[in-house]
Amino acid sequence: MGLLQFKRRDATAPAAGSGTTMAGYSIEVMPRTAAKVEDFRTLLPRGTRVYIAHIDGTPIDDMIATARRIAEQGFEVMPHFPARSIPNAATLGDWIARYQGEAGVDQALLLAGGIAEPAGDFHSSMQMIETGLFDRAGFRRLHVAGHPEGNRDIDPDGGDALVMEALHWKQAMANRSDAQMAIATQFAFDAAPVLDWATRLRAEGIDLPIHLGIAGPAKLQTLIRFAIACGVGPSLKVLQKRAMDVTKLLLPYDPTEVLDDLAAAGAVGPGQLFEQLHMFPLGGIAATARYAIEHGGAATQPAAAASG
Repeated sequence: MGLLQFKRRDATAPAAGSGTTMAGYSIEVMPRTAAKVEDFRTLLPRGTRVYIAHIDGTPIDDMIATARRIAEQGFEVMPHFPARSIPNAATLGDWIARYQGEAGVDQALLLAGGIAEPAGDFHSSMQMIETGLFDRAGFRRLHVAGHPEGNRDIDPDGGDALVMEALHWKQAMANRSDAQMAIATQFAFDAAPVLDWATRLRAEGIDLPIHLGIAGPAKLQTLIRFAIACGVGPSLKVLQKRAMDVTKLLLPYDPTEVLDDLAAAGAVGPGQLFEQLHMFPLGGIAATARYAIEHGGAATQPAAAASG
């Protein structure tokens, strides 16, 4: 797929088209990284959806406390529910009830989780959905994971047959659930593979909204480490090629080029291939928030509102 390449612009000015793609973005944090932010209102636009990643071993009390604090500051909170870390339906029901009762949460990202061996009865997000617990609790929004470049944990042969089968199942479930469902993807560094993937999904009748994962500004070495750990596929070559260029090796990476390519393709926005962007702040929450504002995203709340 041929994409129009925009010229790179001064980082202090919004890049061509990227202001449109950055509108309404969401962001992901962990309890330990969120603890370093005194007040999210100084960094993020009001109402931003904040995902809270649940890394295996993180106490549920820490997850709920983080969710409550961010929600109280005026943001939509979407905690991860990692299936392989949840031993049984009773525990899942308890987590749902606590998130609702203690933090007012009514949305969740459901995913298998990063550990190889399940802690108990669940090994996939589909099993959690099948319990009916989220529907009975009245969760209004459920997101599921998407893997534009495949996932060897699911398809060890490097293909995508099982990943696609799961997405077709989730599409059918979305048609029966009262909750709004969407796909939140792994981060990528090249527009072409994700554009091809999203186009294929639409051709196969999967029309769930897609929230495309993008890595925020970070050191190149940091991004390569995360990309390898998370199984990012073809677009990893973009980082590897950059690493071979000694003039760029020590420069921080930012996603302007991929955002410009997406903007040139008219791919991001309501009714487009990607409904919105989901930012992974691998170089820090503040750095990603600043980048979003510099590239046309909404500004933060006024200082007076932030102090309340």
